[in-house]
Amino acid sequence: MADFCNEDGVSRSISETPPTHYTLKIQSLSLLKKNNIEKYTSPYFEAGGYKWKLVFHPKGNKNKNAEGKHVSIYLMMAEASSLVPAGWEVHAVFRLFLLNQNNDNYLVLQDTRVQKGRRFHAMKVEWGFDRFISQEDFNNQENGYVVDDICVVGAEVYVCQEKFKGKADCLSMVKDPISYKHVWKIDKFSSLTADCKDSKTFIQEEHKWKIQVYPKGKGSGADSHLSLYLALAEPSSLSQGSQIYAEFTLRILDQINATHYFGKANYWFSGSHTFYGWPRFISIGYFSLPGAGYLVKDTCVIEAEVTVHGATTNNIML
Repeated sequence: MADFCNEDGVSRSISETPPTHYTLKIQSLSLLKKNNIEKYTSPYFEAGGYKWKLVFHPKGNKNKNAEGKHVSIYLMMAEASSLVPAGWEVHAVFRLFLLNQNNDNYLVLQDTRVQKGRRFHAMKVEWGFDRFISQEDFNNQENGYVVDDICVVGAEVYVCQEKFKGKADCLSMVKDPISYKHVWKIDKFSSLTADCKDSKTFIQEEHKWKIQVYPKGKGSGADSHLSLYLALAEPSSLSQGSQIYAEFTLRILDQINATHYFGKANYWFSGSHTFYGWPRFISIGYFSLPGAGYLVKDTCVIEAEVTVHGATTNNIML
């Protein structure tokens, strides 16, 4: 490794050795910006006996005045809230990597201002570089950091110099996503007795989904609102750390006036975050009004429109 710059306590180096602990390949990079994804937080990896994540701001961290000027990359301690006892601290020395795909080497940044490493604790779980690289240098194809709309970043983390086996993830964005509509007709709605009613499973971008309706509400909407959610139908089939980024709209169709009642959201679905929606989607009183058109002859029609914009899969070695 050769140091070629050291300013403001940040060491910038070129290395031919890949990162020891974690590598993240980001495909269809331009679609992160197109879909207004300001930052991407990777699945966790392990190093030094702790779990960590990379946080990547493709347009720069706007909270650090880097938006539009630089690419920002950070190391974040994962599941920090589960660490005990209270008042815990973890000192870690870390290096963050960006692959030059033309020369097959890495731009490496390390904070050299503290010899014992940065202090991670409950009030400060993230450290890194607001100005990892300028947008101009990052996007210049001659520099090799973005090739065929792909970039590769990585991390090494040393806690008491203990090393763990590396892990790789791949974030793939869908260039021309296709929306899928699923229509669910529920007859004898007032006769539903279960707390939750599930639709038939439907498939969008190789993932299985379902609509969930709570006729008498759930959580903050209990006994006052109808609750409505989009859910993964088979979350256990996802590998650990896999994520799915979906944009979706849920509608209760107005069968009389075509003035449909809807909610729209974007969400990262995973094995631990299997559903998303609204506990107070529509009040039971309004939903049941004869002239509203949402419940006609005791029949309700619910529509889900789902667009999958990207997914993260793990254990893909580069």
